[in-house]
Amino acid sequence: MKRDFDVLIAGGAMAGAGTAALLALSPGTARLRIGLLEPKPATPPAAAEPFELRVSALSRASQRLLERTGAWAAVVARGAAAYQRMIVWEQRTDPDGPGALRFDAAELGEPDLGHVVENRAVQAALLARAQAAGVVLLRAGIASLVNGADSVRVGTTDGREYGAALLVGADGSESAVRTLAGIEVRGWHYEQRAVVTHLASERAHADTAWQRFLDTGPLALLPLADGRVSLVWSTTPDQAGQLVDCPDREFDDRVTAASAGVLGRLTVTAARVSFALRLLHARRYVAPRVALAGDAAHTVHPLAGQGINLAFLDVAALVDVLGQALEAGDDLGERRVLRRYERWRKAEALPVIALLDGLQRMFHGGGTMQSRLRRAGLELVDSVAPLKRALIRRALGVAGEVPAAVRREPS
Repeated sequence: MKRDFDVLIAGGAMAGAGTAALLALSPGTARLRIGLLEPKPATPPAAAEPFELRVSALSRASQRLLERTGAWAAVVARGAAAYQRMIVWEQRTDPDGPGALRFDAAELGEPDLGHVVENRAVQAALLARAQAAGVVLLRAGIASLVNGADSVRVGTTDGREYGAALLVGADGSESAVRTLAGIEVRGWHYEQRAVVTHLASERAHADTAWQRFLDTGPLALLPLADGRVSLVWSTTPDQAGQLVDCPDREFDDRVTAASAGVLGRLTVTAARVSFALRLLHARRYVAPRVALAGDAAHTVHPLAGQGINLAFLDVAALVDVLGQALEAGDDLGERRVLRRYERWRKAEALPVIALLDGLQRMFHGGGTMQSRLRRAGLELVDSVAPLKRALIRRALGVAGEVPAAVRREPS
């Protein structure tokens, strides 16, 4: 088959745009011909536009990936809120009391614990950097794929066909690439929905992220650069429906009470939406001439904000592996090349996925025993400094086998 591209990427959200940009801008892979399939590419938000509801808490590793691609400056210019502290507490304890778990960047020797950013700004910045480096944007989705001995043939929703040595599926949890490649998934729904909006707070957020574990699920308040906070409230489907549909004043009362008033009265300032929560894990991350990254490979509960950070570590690891393959003269789509990526990322991602699933189960429910376990768990982590440091290093993406692109600060 004819190869129109060396690497064709399906999906232009953060994971896909990040793959395209990092491949095009890394010395070991910069000479590749890269195509990016995305029917609705993100456009940079105007300066006067308010933040969209979709925001993410980026880890240190994710920040470094954006720095490597040159996209970080645009994200910061739009508004990236660094948070210095994180306070986590259980429903029946006091956030200022001994039962709360506190992380402080200064105590851990870190400049911050992460940045809360607007997803659209990240997507647009990565896409702009990718295109400036020669990535070809194809405004279509994927409709079919046929694997050959030396390339994969991809049919698109606008009726065109392209051949590539490798197809990367970065097209989200409902990945068409994963389905067309015949990769099975396992997982389950959590019988929860996340309610998302932005809030004004009576007291300043003080560069702090707050998370309270309620019997029905966790409630998180993430600081935004404009002084507001972003709400992610995971709860039962019935309660989520009530929270989305109730009058603004009632919602303000309910969210203020649910957050224990840590920021004083909270006032809704944006639309309210909800989405279902589930765990999904692909049984394989690769197939003949196909590799999955991000939510296409694993979708996790948002309680620790690790979804996009796992995705960017996938991206960086894949770029490392492909760069090594090129240096060795290997075909990018060879099974032995892709298996190196799969072994690496499964070994790193599976413990995180299992931990997040275990936390969701332990911290969900209203029984007395579960409440005691939650409090004991938080107190244990807060009192054991090495464990606390290990957890934050893992959350920052700087523990384990870290890909070269995110291993240290750019020189």
